[in-house]
Amino acid sequence: MISLGPLLIDLSGKAITPDEQDLLRSPAIGGVVLFSRNYESPEQLASLTEEIHALRSPPLLIAVDQEGGRIQRFRSEFSPLPSPRALGMLWDRDRAEARRLAQCSGWVGGLELRSAGLDICFAPVVDFWQKTSTVIGDRAFSSNPKAVTELALSWIRGLERGGIRATLKHFPGHGGVPEDTHQTAAADTRSMSDLMKHDLIPYRDLIGRLPNVCVMTAHVFFPVIDPRPASLSKYWIQEVLRKEMQLQGAVISDDLTMHALDTQGSLDERARLALLAGSDLILACNARPTLPALLRSLRDYHNPVSRLRLMHLHRSQPLARSALLQMPVWRESVKLLEAFQARTDLFPGERAGG
Repeated sequence: MISLGPLLIDLSGKAITPDEQDLLRSPAIGGVVLFSRNYESPEQLASLTEEIHALRSPPLLIAVDQEGGRIQRFRSEFSPLPSPRALGMLWDRDRAEARRLAQCSGWVGGLELRSAGLDICFAPVVDFWQKTSTVIGDRAFSSNPKAVTELALSWIRGLERGGIRATLKHFPGHGGVPEDTHQTAAADTRSMSDLMKHDLIPYRDLIGRLPNVCVMTAHVFFPVIDPRPASLSKYWIQEVLRKEMQLQGAVISDDLTMHALDTQGSLDERARLALLAGSDLILACNARPTLPALLRSLRDYHNPVSRLRLMHLHRSQPLARSALLQMPVWRESVKLLEAFQARTDLFPGERAGG
């Protein structure tokens, strides 16, 4: 038996290559992040996840970004989920219906991911909707803290009822900067007082209700508060998340290969900083040439508390897709989401799917 390590990596295609099998057996690896390139059909995906899980005991974790709207990695034969922004606009008109549809979205998405062998969904986004942030854009529910909190809570309850672990992101907030941290550094110059009155409200309230939820950190700099980006900051992770907000769940870094961290040293150094800051899982995607060195640098890493947190991230009992397709309530829920996304009154000239 090999304990789960702190590193989540990606795969090149729709099946595991021999080289990838060797990588995934490394003690430093804790799981896999899947993308659209890894998906062809529900059957192929289930076969891939079964193979990944069979490589190790305890099984490796398998995660995906399945937010709804424009960020949905698995599409063909998966139900299209509405964009969070559409749900936020509905909340402005009918809060109860918006909460119902948010929970329905999480439940449908969770069931479908669980039936394909996934463990973790990197959703919901609890960044705030702002016109200046195009990278977040309609991935955010609203600019209203109460709307963000209520809709995220409903989505999480649906996901977890469907048997999948949810992830709040991107802590402490990505909506206040126009830059895309995939491409460049981003700095938010607001004070802690300003953030406490706005961006941090959903985290405080949701963690208070769901202390074991996962949280993904952003690579955004908050220079008035700490010189490090949040994902590499002991202050943000250990002081704010762990001590002040009392988070018990896993902290997951956003992808350490993103260009926002170009000034933070090599991938090995970024990994070391993220783990020292308090991350339990760190992402390193599209980094195949540098992975051997990264794995060597993590060879002696040992954090029993993190490993215990990771053991709680596996999905609930398996669900066969054939059983899912026979569930009347799932079919009714899919039709409900389809009807919502056919509306054109939320986004003039557009559908509610984003």
